[in-house]
Amino acid sequence: MSDDQSDSGDVYLKEYKGYRFVKEKTSSEYIQSLEDFEIRDSDVFLVTYPKSGTVWTQQIVTLIFEDDCTEDYQQNFKRMPWIEFPMDGYDFVNRPSPRLYATHLPYHLVPKALKEKKAKVIYVFRNPKDTMVSYFHFSKMMNDLETMPSITELIERYLNGKVLGGSWFDHVKGWYDHKDQVNALFLSYEEISKDLRSAVLKISKFVGKQLDDATIDKIVEKSTFKNMRNDPKANYEFMPDHVADKKKGRFMRKGTVGDWKHTLTVAQNEYFDEVFQAKMKGVPLKMIWDLDE
Repeated sequence: MSDDQSDSGDVYLKEYKGYRFVKEKTSSEYIQSLEDFEIRDSDVFLVTYPKSGTVWTQQIVTLIFEDDCTEDYQQNFKRMPWIEFPMDGYDFVNRPSPRLYATHLPYHLVPKALKEKKAKVIYVFRNPKDTMVSYFHFSKMMNDLETMPSITELIERYLNGKVLGGSWFDHVKGWYDHKDQVNALFLSYEEISKDLRSAVLKISKFVGKQLDDATIDKIVEKSTFKNMRNDPKANYEFMPDHVADKKKGRFMRKGTVGDWKHTLTVAQNEYFDEVFQAKMKGVPLKMIWDLDE
């Protein structure tokens, strides 16, 4: 099987070196070309596995750099585009610094210069049970993804990396194992949920922005789930009907921690735990499965 074929059973996805992407959004050739993408020291990359808090952190980071922006962007994704998804008429390279980027790429596929500690990397991870449940609902509304008919069918695919983004385990371990090779800040979705203000302060400090208390307070307020849901720059409600069927859900659905408890059966949860413990053995990342922990 060639690198550009998918064995996921999903006609919507293709695979390139373990990374699964939407066929209509990019290509293996383009992803391969990113290896030599020119990186500036002032660049900031937000890296996540799909459904791990990308849009949330995207909001925080774009607000932190709001005063550095000379253009009036109508949506956050244009200020912080996904590097692996080229957009017609949009020049990813010749942008004024600081350039902000988002990506779902695994460590082994990102630009080489990132591994020379050029630029800053913010890696946000989320417990995999919640990312799986979020993906389950996401697949129902996104027209370029196969709709998962049941969580039972999704579990096997998810645990074996046969979904958008490939394997959660490989993605998280790949970045964590190489965290000393990049200039990176690791944050968990649950950590941001527990204390949004502390997360904003951590990110601001990491990217070298000294912001006063009033500015931090404003960023925190604009980054609450409630306010983002009503913010056209952040909530992705602008997506056209041919991309997202809004009758089947919202891009920003719940934004909670522990939603998996309302979805998985006891047996499914036990099976998930067995696979998780086997695949994450020796990885000292603490997972928060519920905010009551």
